[in-house]
Amino acid sequence: MRSDAVKKGIDKAPARSLLRADGLDDADFDKPFIGIANSWNDIVPGHIHLNEIVEAVREGIIEAGGRPFVFGVPAVCDGIAMGHKGMRYSLISREVISDCCEVMVEGHALDGWVGVSNCDKVTPGMLMAMGRMNVPGLIVTGGAMEVGMDGGKPLDLQSVFEAIGAYSAGKVDESEVRMIECSACPGRGSCSGLFTANTMACLTEALGMSLVGCATCLADDVRKLAIARATGRRIVELAKADVKPRDIVSRESFRNAIRVDMAIGGSTNTALHLPAISKDFGCPVTLDDFDEISRVTPHITSLRPGGPYSIKDLDDAGGIPAVLHILRDSLSDVPTGSGRSIAEIAADGKVLDSEVLRDASSAFHQQGGIAVLKGNIAPDGSVVKQSAVSPAMMRFSGKARVFDSEKDAAEAITSGSIVPGDVVVIRYEGPKGAPGMPEMLSPTSLIVGRGLGDSVALITDGRFSGASRGGAIGHVSPEAYAGGPIAALRDGDVIDIDIPARKLDARLSDEEISKRLSECKKVERPVAGVQKKYRRLVSSGADGAYLG
Repeated sequence: MRSDAVKKGIDKAPARSLLRADGLDDADFDKPFIGIANSWNDIVPGHIHLNEIVEAVREGIIEAGGRPFVFGVPAVCDGIAMGHKGMRYSLISREVISDCCEVMVEGHALDGWVGVSNCDKVTPGMLMAMGRMNVPGLIVTGGAMEVGMDGGKPLDLQSVFEAIGAYSAGKVDESEVRMIECSACPGRGSCSGLFTANTMACLTEALGMSLVGCATCLADDVRKLAIARATGRRIVELAKADVKPRDIVSRESFRNAIRVDMAIGGSTNTALHLPAISKDFGCPVTLDDFDEISRVTPHITSLRPGGPYSIKDLDDAGGIPAVLHILRDSLSDVPTGSGRSIAEIAADGKVLDSEVLRDASSAFHQQGGIAVLKGNIAPDGSVVKQSAVSPAMMRFSGKARVFDSEKDAAEAITSGSIVPGDVVVIRYEGPKGAPGMPEMLSPTSLIVGRGLGDSVALITDGRFSGASRGGAIGHVSPEAYAGGPIAALRDGDVIDIDIPARKLDARLSDEEISKRLSECKKVERPVAGVQKKYRRLVSSGADGAYLG
């Protein structure tokens, strides 16, 4: 086994001596060494219970004859980081988490490992490390929180952000905002809608890297600990058999995951994460795969932020196995970490609520949740969550209101200077320009909260929260900092958005765009530390903001 490098032979006496200081004895040196990457902290609500899950994984590893070792990795709560410089560290944390896992697993010659995760960048970061190292591994995602309630009305984090927009428009008073604030997030777990954390949990299960039922099982559901314990047992089996992540996950697995993503209407952040993860697995997928699959995959459920349902509703309707069952004729049959194939899981899946989970004939939309738009503003592509766009905004033309930061745009929206017919343009917030490609739930929520969701669009080279909705188009590539055409836009330029035709254009000639770009002065934000390294290494948002 890999761990023989630290435990077998007379020359490994020093390493064994140190391991004995950890409490190991002779019998332990014959067992597989299994790491547990634990993203527990008491800042992020989705992570405050992860020590309990880790303990269940430990129990399963011990039951199966392995020796567990726990190590920590960081996590950023995007909701807490939103709207200030902390958000510039969120996407960067994906790479840091991936590196942390690699350092600990490879540095200690572990035979396998389990990532205990929950939030937006942690799960993709752990998956990237799994593909890169190709050491036996599985993921346990921590589960969503319960839905908040206000007199029977469901609430979540999105409700709080949109309440601020309603307050700025004089539609609600401060006491109502406070009531929503105090009710929307009732306890531990990731936010209750199909935002990025829960989307990535669903796609991890669809990839076959977490056990069946893990993705939609809530944080406080007793089944979560049973799944964690079973994961501990299973990882020992995989380590003993030397079944590696690349033996499980292929390009067909990623295309299956994209199909599930389109069917459930997942976060646009998956258009960053899946391409990056697939590169580390050695079988890249691109935005072209997203668009191809989206055009032929029906949107079969309608979860927040675009619809009325929560992750609990999806779980009650049968979870990811039920989604796979509906999609079964369009999926490739590939293995999973559970030992069962996708076809077997799909065959056993049962739809328990045909209103929450519909078949193709009664789907909420005939195309998938994400659309990729291209044009003279975004020659390399841009991304919109079309399942969360109202019919009135599917085709839209308006005049540009251009801002070189999220802060300036949010202030303009709050002040009331953004009016129906405007297209808010936020640039220099891309992977290099920000740096870190911050999420922008604040401006999108302000637009919706002020009642402008059907009359104002927003485009940016940054990205959006999984909780964003409306005519919000992100990941515009190339970004302004890299000389992309978005840098040439000026107030008053007419912008045409045609989501069905997958087009995003300004009414400007190529010559005019080139002329303006030659005259542009790049917005420079001083950077240091990890941001400086990130800016130097990161690729385009269209390429997954991958560190090459």
